[in-house]
Amino acid sequence: MTTHYLEPTQDAGRALFTRGIAGPVVMLNLLRFRKVADYSATPALAPASPISGAAAFQRYVDHTLPFLRASGGEIVFLGNGGPWFIGPAEERWDFAMMIRQHSLASFMAFASDGAYLAGMGHRTAAVEDSRLLPLVEGASAV
Repeated sequence: MTTHYLEPTQDAGRALFTRGIAGPVVMLNLLRFRKVADYSATPALAPASPISGAAAFQRYVDHTLPFLRASGGEIVFLGNGGPWFIGPAEERWDFAMMIRQHSLASFMAFASDGAYLAGMGHRTAAVEDSRLLPLVEGASAV
């Protein structure tokens, strides 16, 4: 059975906040899209005709940008994926995105905004699997 990762666990959330990250955080998102978006969980957001997962994710980005910017966040990078140069040949990621926030507190304020959450169904409909890795800028390897 393949495990898909779409939401953080409570343990992962607790671990993120116990890292003691002070200052900016960059969230590296790797996304695998559904061929056809699945709006069964949020039919009110569904378009009149079926769309691809990539198209549903674009709707999510369009909905999200005003809330991201209002929270002080910004998109650092958006890009299409492809085959790994180093990594498992059977694994693929369709899209990569990097989001910078001023702090974990501003990230959490953004992520818990009710108006933002009202459009989250586009992401749910779009994404088959994902990874989210918080990165700290300027950290050393030692």
